Amino acid sequence: MKKPAIAVLLIAVLMALTTACKKTSFLDQTVTSSLDENSTFSDSSNAMQFLNNIYVNIGFATDPRRFTNTAGSFGAGLEAACDEAEGPNAASTNGFIQFATGSVNPTVVPDDAWKICYSNIRAVNQFLKHIPVIPFNNALKAQVSAEARFLRAWYYAMLMQHYGGVPLIGDTIYASANIIEVKRNTYKECVNYVLSELDAAAAVLPTTWTGAQYGRASRGACMAVKARVLLFAASPLFNKGGTAAGDANLASIVAYPDADPNRWQLAADAAKAVIALNAYQLFVDSTSKPGEPGFGFQELFTKRYNTEYILPRMMGDNKYLESLWDVPSRGGSGGSFPYQEMIDAFPMSNGLAITDPASGYDANNPYQHRDPRLGYSIMHDSTMRVTFGTNQPSPLQLYINTAVKPAVASSGDAVYKGTPTGLYIYKMVDPNVINNSVGATSRVLPLIRYAEIVLDFAEATNEAVGPATEVYQSIEAIRQRAGLRPWQLPAGLNQSQMRTVIQKERRLELAFEGFRFWDVRRWLIADQTENQTMHGMEVNRGPVVEYKPFVVRKHNFTRAMYLWPIPLSEIAKSPELLQNPLY
Repeated sequence: MKKPAIAVLLIAVLMALTTACKKTSFLDQTVTSSLDENSTFSDSSNAMQFLNNIYVNIGFATDPRRFTNTAGSFGAGLEAACDEAEGPNAASTNGFIQFATGSVNPTVVPDDAWKICYSNIRAVNQFLKHIPVIPFNNALKAQVSAEARFLRAWYYAMLMQHYGGVPLIGDTIYASANIIEVKRNTYKECVNYVLSELDAAAAVLPTTWTGAQYGRASRGACMAVKARVLLFAASPLFNKGGTAAGDANLASIVAYPDADPNRWQLAADAAKAVIALNAYQLFVDSTSKPGEPGFGFQELFTKRYNTEYILPRMMGDNKYLESLWDVPSRGGSGGSFPYQEMIDAFPMSNGLAITDPASGYDANNPYQHRDPRLGYSIMHDSTMRVTFGTNQPSPLQLYINTAVKPAVASSGDAVYKGTPTGLYIYKMVDPNVINNSVGATSRVLPLIRYAEIVLDFAEATNEAVGPATEVYQSIEAIRQRAGLRPWQLPAGLNQSQMRTVIQKERRLELAFEGFRFWDVRRWLIADQTENQTMHGMEVNRGPVVEYKPFVVRKHNFTRAMYLWPIPLSEIAKSPELLQNPLY
């Protein structure tokens, strides 16, 4: 027997926070170093800081800088590992390139999911072990214990998204000297354990938090994570043995070995319970800019507090996204760059696809009269931006200058200079903040927002009972907030047609938030969406404006890639730890 794969060292008692917090937040604590275990848990402030540090990595999986090189000079998130965007410095070797090219394997796969999750799970167990001696009153002990159990469930849920069933360690705190066998629990056991932890935490925590406690685990967050876990559990990837169908050793580990249609109803009921709290709503702003339908979809991401965030990733005043996704002339360093296929996925403002002859799409004016979420999500040639040093908007110059021979890119922001696709991510970027100038945003990043829950409910209900009235109402609420006119769906859609509508709405509404990578996998359609040649867009502004798509990258996908491989280093530590199928 070997030393345990998950016997990681005690997480640093007081790790440095990812950003300096200027706004009032529960992460605003005095950082103290050189504390041992006794001094940590015998002091109320130190013990609370230990718990707060377990929150620090809560957003690692969807961080837009998740994949970086060793120098940390560029970064990308899951959007660059799927069909949403091209990653920066794409000639390098890194995590997002492995997934884009289909070259990921146990030897090179990023190990952050395994290590970060189990480090924090161990930290939770350490915290819960010492609850009796922490000098908190009984009410606070109950609260923080519930928060810790939520966090443990959260990190297990992350592991399950990546790997399927994983080892459940309960309340055990392994040390490096322990000799144990590490085996993966079944997917069913993992789901049941996470749900039980979430239910227990939800019974103690308040529905929402306000003020300095905003961002902590709440009853609403517990219920929302439960809805997400059950949605994954009902999805094709995690039923009928998933990609291990027929493998007696793995079928029940990576998925349920059977298919139970009632799992969709359980997911629908869980999402409906969040809706029934009446604590959250889609953020709508129809008055600030009445001439811009769907403006609330842009504004909500610039606000620290809003009615839509169920679980935010807390940050201090920052330029986190502006420094990454914005154009170089405004100080952006170049994160991920949307593909033209993402542009084409957005319908016209009347809700019709651009391929529909009745849509009114004009290939010579491709950005006119489109779904407002396109303009709020992606910067393209002629997107209006506030000019550096002034309050006057001017169009971005991302085109090819055909006034000279041979044609050259018109500016440092242009295609082939600042962007390999001719496009930039705009979603969640604060339009009033310029990275290379004064100003910052109090924005936090969404980990769970109400729009996801509405979409979860619509999908699960459609799969459980078909396109009922509630399904129509849910999707139409999303489309109405988006600014589509009309927002109503065609009557009489069947279940398959509604499934297509829901999948398209998730792609648009949740773009660049880390959902697309997982959605196409749990739907078992990634072998279609990821085996594609992806394109960018040249805009030639000569006597006649020309829009010319060009090839950026051929994406490749293998069936093994529906799940992440467990890092080979972990398998080497514990041969009892079965590798995922097809690796």
